[in-house]
Amino acid sequence: MGASASRTITIAAALIRDDAGRLLLVRKSGSHWFMQAGGKIEPGETAAAALRRELVEEIGLSLDEARLRPVGRFCAPAANEPGCRVDATVFLIRTDHVPRPAAEIAEAVWVTPDEAMALPLAPLLRDHLLPLLPQLAPCA
Repeated sequence: MGASASRTITIAAALIRDDAGRLLLVRKSGSHWFMQAGGKIEPGETAAAALRRELVEEIGLSLDEARLRPVGRFCAPAANEPGCRVDATVFLIRTDHVPRPAAEIAEAVWVTPDEAMALPLAPLLRDHLLPLLPQLAPCA
């Protein structure tokens, strides 16, 4: 196993739902994988601060830290970086925000959990977060 095979990328990610129970998923430019909005945590930055920064940059969503409900921390293969893993701190957010894809985001879509299963999904979303949805109570 080479050094790159064990590289871990520390990220913060948002499991974003609306009042109808749909999920907001994004796809980065040059990728076919749909995933949660979010990104890398910079040195000295908390996961919540990183997520708030990434949401503004990626989809134009600005919100108070109080609206972030911690879900947990999960590890999975990185969707867009072969041989790497993500160590993701995930937060649940409820909003009806109309996303404005920016930065590296090519597409943002609202989908039901069933519709999501028909999309090419990042391993973190497919293997860890979608199976959790039935256990997550709606957030205010």
